[in-house]
Amino acid sequence: MTPDVRDRADRPPRTRAGAGHGIPESAWKRALRLIDSADEIGLACHVTPDGDALGSMLAVAFTLRAMGKRVRASFGDRQFEVPRLLRFLPGQEMLVPPAEFPAAPELVITFDSSTFERLGLLSGNTARAAEVIVVDHHPAGAGFGTLGLVDSHAAATAMLAEQLIYRLGGRLDRDIATCLYAGLVTDTGSFRYSSTTPAVHEMAARLVATGLRTDEIARELWDRSPFGYLKVLAAALDRVRLEDDLVWTYVTRVDRAAHGLPYAEIEGIIDVVRRTDEAEVAVVLKEDDEGAWQVSTRSKGAVDVGAACAALGGGGHHNAAGYTSHDGVEDTMAALRRELGKA
Repeated sequence: MTPDVRDRADRPPRTRAGAGHGIPESAWKRALRLIDSADEIGLACHVTPDGDALGSMLAVAFTLRAMGKRVRASFGDRQFEVPRLLRFLPGQEMLVPPAEFPAAPELVITFDSSTFERLGLLSGNTARAAEVIVVDHHPAGAGFGTLGLVDSHAAATAMLAEQLIYRLGGRLDRDIATCLYAGLVTDTGSFRYSSTTPAVHEMAARLVATGLRTDEIARELWDRSPFGYLKVLAAALDRVRLEDDLVWTYVTRVDRAAHGLPYAEIEGIIDVVRRTDEAEVAVVLKEDDEGAWQVSTRSKGAVDVGAACAALGGGGHHNAAGYTSHDGVEDTMAALRRELGKA
């Protein structure tokens, strides 16, 4: 059986300030039983993975592999490629393309995904799984998963992944800590967002104590970009609009193609646009390789962009959310303005 680590001194405390306090103890115990009884486990995170999704998945993959489990970790993008900013993460030898993911797995554990749709090409495999454990800090969509380890108060899925690792009897080492730290800093904006609690800093301290280099991780995540990014950013800022308390712009696939820039490289544009003093809400529309618009939204607190995006088929948090639109730029923005008005 999986070791009972409830009395382990190195395990982070479960308090109301920590991650996972909203998850029933019975759910954690059932998750351990499911993992213990499975020989092969599929791990899946959302398409175009960010640091929290990929980092959480790889951290748990290390632990499962150490337990002797056969692990197949993947994400469902048609162009299966780890975003350049995350290629420093250890454990990528455990990743397999969607075509090599089990067709009808005994057990799947998903990370940072609240719906089947967010899993892309892996949505069908996951739907056919006998059991699906959802590890996430976004509220799970109806019918998604057979067991939820979900805490919407957690600042990052990485916080729940750490809890799972300890409950499985695992220990933090530098590789696992690097993966979890990437998730923690990504979803807290390098500890700048309102989700940053004492528990976040306590977890960061545990991770840093393993000897990881926080300066090197920060440089990989935020201080590197190809020259083409500057050109695409310039195009986006050239067409940016300020409408009352809304600032928004868009990036086309033609913009990216002109400079050979993959879609994953433009995630940071929203962080430039959101700095506008005069705007409460920032929006960036990003055309993906299939021609759909991926809409990223940020709020400074007065507007619930999570509710607005959920009404349009997406989701997220109060201050950060997104969704996919198949309409044109102006129609997409018209629909979003209506929902933002309600929020």
